[in-house]
Amino acid sequence: MRKRQECVAMLLAGGEGKRLGVLTSNIAKPAVHFGGEFRIIDFTLSNCKNSGIHTIGVMTQYKPEALHNHIGNGSDWGMDHKDNGISLLPSRENNLYSGTANAVFQNMAYLDQFEPSYVLIISGDHIYNMDYQKMLEHHKQTNADVTISVMPVSWSEASRFGIMTTDANHRITQFTEKPMQPESNLASMGVYIFSYPALKAYLLNDSIDPQSAHDFGSNIIPELLKDQAYLVAYPFSGYWKDVGTIESLWDAHMDMLDERSELQLNQAKWPIYSKPTSYTTPYKAPISKVSQSVITNGCKIYGEINHSVLFTGVKVGKGSRVKDSVIMPNVRIGRNVTIYKAIIGEGAVIEDGVIIGYPTGDEITVIGEKAIMANKFEKSTKMLPQFNFRMGARL
Repeated sequence: MRKRQECVAMLLAGGEGKRLGVLTSNIAKPAVHFGGEFRIIDFTLSNCKNSGIHTIGVMTQYKPEALHNHIGNGSDWGMDHKDNGISLLPSRENNLYSGTANAVFQNMAYLDQFEPSYVLIISGDHIYNMDYQKMLEHHKQTNADVTISVMPVSWSEASRFGIMTTDANHRITQFTEKPMQPESNLASMGVYIFSYPALKAYLLNDSIDPQSAHDFGSNIIPELLKDQAYLVAYPFSGYWKDVGTIESLWDAHMDMLDERSELQLNQAKWPIYSKPTSYTTPYKAPISKVSQSVITNGCKIYGEINHSVLFTGVKVGKGSRVKDSVIMPNVRIGRNVTIYKAIIGEGAVIEDGVIIGYPTGDEITVIGEKAIMANKFEKSTKMLPQFNFRMGARL
C-alpha cells in the first residue's frame, strides 16, 4: 500500500483523434503539438501540478509511444516521486479499454493502493488552465456524489458535447451525451470529481452490464441521475477548448495570437510544463519580416511570417510567405513558398515554389507528418482525400 492520497487524478489519454486526420496517423490525440512548444496533454498535466494534485494515472491506448516518451517518469512536471507522481497505465493487448469508464475500471487496483476519498477524471485533449483544487473544495462543500465542470458553448456546437440542465442550486437534473437537438447549451468539460465510493460502485455495476458502452457520458452519469444521486455542476469561467477537430485546433492557435484572448500561455502564476528541448534561440535574418506570430527556439526565418505559430526547429527560406498557419516542429520550407491558412505536420518538407492553401475562403489545408510537397507532384502517400493542397509555379 502506498501513501494515502486524498485525491487521485485519472487522465484519459488513449484517444485516436480520427477527426484530426493525418495529424494523428502516428500519434495519439493528446500527443499532438500545440502552442509552439507544448503538446496538448501538457495543459492537463500542468493543471494537476499547479493545483497540487501529484498522483496521476495516465491511461493510454492508441499509438502511445510518443506520449510515453514525452511523459517519461514525470520528472519534467516534478512528479517522479516514489510514493506518488505520474504513472503510465497502457491498455493490454488482450484486454483493450472499451470505453472511458472501462479504462478507469481496469485500473481500480491502481486507485485502491492510494485509498483516495476522491477521484478526478480528466481528459488529455483539451486546452485550458483550471485550478482543480477549487473544484475539489466545491465538491466537498456540497457533499456531492459527482461534480462536473461546465460552461456554456455556442448552440451550433452543443451537439458535440454532453449537455445538461441544472436547477437554481446547480444540481444537475438532466444530462444527455451529444444530443442531436440540444435543449440547453451548458456543456460538460469532461472534468469530473467523484467521491470514490460512488465511483467504485457504479464502475462495478457498469462492468457487468452487457448493454453498456462503458462510457462516463453515455452510461455512468445517466445511471447516477436515474438513481437520484447528487450531481452538481461547477461553473467554469475562462478559456477552454476541445481541440479534437482540425477547425478547433487551428482556431485555438489563432486565439493564442489574439492579445484580447483569454488564452494566455505560460503565465508566471500558472506555468505550462513540458519536456524541454535543446534548441537555441530563434534566428530572424535581416531580410525577414515577422508580425503577430509566435516563433520558437531553433527556428530560422528568412521569409515573411504573419499571424502564424511556428514550432521548434522550423526553417523558412528566402522569399517565402506564411500567413494564418500552424507549422509543426522541424518543418523545412524552401524558397518562394506561399502558405495560407494551413497546418503543416511535423517534419514535412515544402520544396521551392509550392503554394499551399487559399488566400480566401474558410478551408484549412492540412499536410501530414514528414510529407514532401514538391512543385510538380506530391511525393508522400500520407495525405488523406479530405485535406486539400495545390501546387504553383515559383513566385
